[in-house]
Amino acid sequence: MVSKNQIKLITSLQQKKYRTANKLFFAEGVKVIRELLESNFVLEHLYSTQNDFEEVSNERKTIIDDADLKKISALSTANSCLAVFKMPDEKQIIQKGLILALDSIRDPGNLGTILRLCDWFGIRQVLCTKETVDLYNPKVVQATMGSIARVNVNYVDLNVFVAQTNLPVYGTFMDGVSIYKSILPTEGVIVMGNEANGISMGLEELISNRLTIPRFGELQKTESLNVATATAIILSEFRRNS
Repeated sequence: MVSKNQIKLITSLQQKKYRTANKLFFAEGVKVIRELLESNFVLEHLYSTQNDFEEVSNERKTIIDDADLKKISALSTANSCLAVFKMPDEKQIIQKGLILALDSIRDPGNLGTILRLCDWFGIRQVLCTKETVDLYNPKVVQATMGSIARVNVNYVDLNVFVAQTNLPVYGTFMDGVSIYKSILPTEGVIVMGNEANGISMGLEELISNRLTIPRFGELQKTESLNVATATAIILSEFRRNS
């Protein structure tokens, strides 16, 4: 059974200020939770409607019913389990290989999908502006499907980082050079912009390598690609060229 105080704490973790204050976040679903249990994330407590997760001690596990799970779940249809984890400190930035930089990505589903793409294409480091949606937002955690455990994410002043890095910096723009005609490096920073406004003006001025994904449709009326879709194409081309 879940106590009222536990329900209050867990539901509060849907808001960033309470996640930050308590240094806790939660994940839902067997796959995501198992991925996190097998990583360096530290489990605070597990709540499940099934007598599973035998590797978790009884002190860290509570068997609950569907009604109680629904009270603490952030999903419209609750899964079979929810786990609260301690929020780790940010790790040192890995300035090696390809780095993906995200300028004010606001949609949790987009950020989660992008982290899955980074995991798939072997991008170990992601840099986010302070305006980017919180990594531990429940919708982000859910959308990563466990990739959150294998990609290093740091929130930084992206303008300062780009101005100081010795790595080549590439940005995605509507008027850039076709990525299909570009020679792409094995090391560098790839900047992806906000869903509605693209890369911010101040950051754009610091980017010397402008890339675009050309449109092939006859009418040429599609305004833009979803940022996660565009990221998939960009990362695929960088890896193909390398």
